[in-house]
Amino acid sequence: MMTLRHMEVFHAIMVTGSVTGAARLLNVTQPAISAVLKHAESRLNMKLFLRCGGRLQPTEEAHAIFPDVAAIFGRVHAVGRLAQDLVGGRLGTLSVAAAFPIANGYLAKAMASFLVERPHVRCTLQSLTSPQVLDRVINREVEMGLAHEPIVSSAVDTQELMSWSLACVMPNDHPLVERDEINVAELEPYPIITYQPQIVFRPFVDRAFSQAGIAPVIAIQVSIALTGIMLARFGAGVAIVDPQLVDSMGIPGVVVRKLRPRIEAKTLIIQPKDAPRSIIVNDFVDHLRKVIRDGEI
Repeated sequence: MMTLRHMEVFHAIMVTGSVTGAARLLNVTQPAISAVLKHAESRLNMKLFLRCGGRLQPTEEAHAIFPDVAAIFGRVHAVGRLAQDLVGGRLGTLSVAAAFPIANGYLAKAMASFLVERPHVRCTLQSLTSPQVLDRVINREVEMGLAHEPIVSSAVDTQELMSWSLACVMPNDHPLVERDEINVAELEPYPIITYQPQIVFRPFVDRAFSQAGIAPVIAIQVSIALTGIMLARFGAGVAIVDPQLVDSMGIPGVVVRKLRPRIEAKTLIIQPKDAPRSIIVNDFVDHLRKVIRDGEI
């Protein structure tokens, strides 16, 4: 029987045409190549090469077995290339679940630019509610999730991705567009669009109005920021929502103005607790942070 080492030396001699070439290819000495070849021929009880004029000539038996040996080393080299691609983050899969405004905003842009240099990486991006995102991560249906705080579960690890603030989104002909920032009290005369009571941000909006001593007209309540932004665009009122989709999606006809006092929130990266992080996931998190840091959203 030929061992893998026998096959390696035989393959190297066949490819290079000489013991010297095989030694150079395998980075060993010529005597080492000769010794392995002699042992292989002894084990097989047949000659693989004949010396003719100082050169090795493959026997008919060598020609017969070479295609199968070459196929084996073709697969070995393929495995090596695969390992290099995996280490370099150029091959593999990436599965992410994210809250709707995140998935359809800067995350979509970051994933698109991430894949430009990694065309062989295959991605899955699910757009969900924050509780659904947490559920997907806990059940390990995705490798990572992105959602707004609070995230409370002993089954996951979290780290802050970014902090941001709710803002006023209004049509570009609204009376308040001349202001760089808007105090909550100034919104009293205008219909307000904001989140439904069960949405995590709504209590903070209500508290801001209460502390300002006003009772605005909540004309429309929505479950996601995009709905509020589009309602504001069509003149239904001033939307107090996550404003990031305005820039990331390039929504025309509306402007964003800062709200005072600030209603701050954080976006968290969620991953299964104690689960190994793939190279692709780590590279993507770094890329996502860079996209946000460089203001590409």
